[in-house]
Amino acid sequence: MSATIAQPQAAPLPVPGTNTRRDWKGALTALRKLLQNGNDTVQVFRIMRALNADTAARNYHKLLGRPGGGRIAYRRTELTKLFSDPAYIASFKPGTVGAAYRDFLNRTGYSAAGLAEVSMADNVPHDAEHPYAWFGRRERDVHDIWHVLTGYQADEPAGEACLVAFSYAQTKGLGWAAIALGASLKARRVTGSWDFARAVIEGYRSGKRAAWLSGEDYEQLMHEPLDQARRRLGLSDPVRYRQLQVALAEMGKTGL
Repeated sequence: MSATIAQPQAAPLPVPGTNTRRDWKGALTALRKLLQNGNDTVQVFRIMRALNADTAARNYHKLLGRPGGGRIAYRRTELTKLFSDPAYIASFKPGTVGAAYRDFLNRTGYSAAGLAEVSMADNVPHDAEHPYAWFGRRERDVHDIWHVLTGYQADEPAGEACLVAFSYAQTKGLGWAAIALGASLKARRVTGSWDFARAVIEGYRSGKRAAWLSGEDYEQLMHEPLDQARRRLGLSDPVRYRQLQVALAEMGKTGL
C-alpha cells in the first residue's frame, strides 16, 4: 500500500508597498489636496497607493504573457537608474523617442530620479526586491515618456488630466480614473464648459485604442524614431486637447 504525501499549498505572493483593500477615504482626502494644488505630486502617489491595489501584480502577469515580456521581466531593468544616466540620455539621435524625452527633461526641469524621490515622500518603501514592486516602479518611471509619446504635455491641469485618463485605459488602475474624473468636474465648475471633460475622454479613448505601452521594451523604444513609434503604437493626434490648450489660454484658466 502506497502512502500519498500531501503537498503544501503555495502561499499567495504578497504585493509589497500596496494595500490589499482600497482606501477610498484616504484617496478622497488626497484628491481634494491635489485639486487644490495640481503641483502637489505627492498626492498622486497617495491616490495610487489607496486605489490601485493589485494593479501592478495584474499587469506584471499580463507582461509575462506578451511576446518578449518574459525577457523584459527577466532583465528587470531599473529605469530610474537608466534614465538618470547623463551619458545615456545624451546618446539618442535627433528625432528619436529618447531625443524627445531629453528635450522634455530640459524643457520641464523634471528628472526620473526626482519623480522617484516624490513617490517616496511618505517614507513608503519602493525598492522591494519583488517582481510586482519592480513593475510598479517601471510604470512610474515611464510616465514622462508617455507624455512624449502621446503628445500630452506636462501642463497643469489639461495635459496631466488627459494623460491620467489615458493611463487608466492602459492600466485599469482606479487611482488614475479618480484623478481624471476629479479634474474634469472641477474644470466644469470653474469654466462652465464640458470641453475639459471631452479632452479627458479623448485621452481615455486613445488609451483604449493604442497598443499596451506597459509591454514595450523601453530600452529599444527610446532609439526608435518618434513618428514611427507613434504610428506603430496606434497613438493618434490629441485634437481636443490641443483645442483645449488654446481655449484655456484665452480664458486665463491654465491654473485650474
